[in-house]
Amino acid sequence: MIIMIAAVAENNALGKNNDLVWHLPNDFKRFKALTTNHYIIMGRKTFESFPKPLPNRTHVIITRQSNYQPEGCIVVDSIEKAIAVCPENEDSYIIGGGEIYNLALPFTDIIEVTRVHHTFDADTFFPKINEKEWMLVESEENFKDDKHLYDYTYETYIRK
Repeated sequence: MIIMIAAVAENNALGKNNDLVWHLPNDFKRFKALTTNHYIIMGRKTFESFPKPLPNRTHVIITRQSNYQPEGCIVVDSIEKAIAVCPENEDSYIIGGGEIYNLALPFTDIIEVTRVHHTFDADTFFPKINEKEWMLVESEENFKDDKHLYDYTYETYIRK
């Protein structure tokens, strides 16, 4: 299965200046729990936004830079090649950024969204989830607290 995973604001904002514009520790824990021991597909800018490669995951990076080769990563030049290097019988996760989400949407089986209940000024956005193509099958509300400045909901969509 190809699974897209993202934290997305009410206005579909993903981030600004190659960084998230919110901090939700429980969402980071959920992301880690879902993606650990799996292939994760991302664009070069998303990869470079990490202080170091994420542990216990196989990184597949999409870039047009032919000489780009970070140690221990698989580098390809298209979403099709990224998906092709992932094991067919395992879940693989699309983790961003905005351009990669748009390219990957036609290949995606499941979308895991953390919907942050706020709007943000952003320069990167998640594609609109078309309700004619996707069905919401799970929703779990979470409320702001001393570690989370915003209410948020975990949403799982499957392709109809």
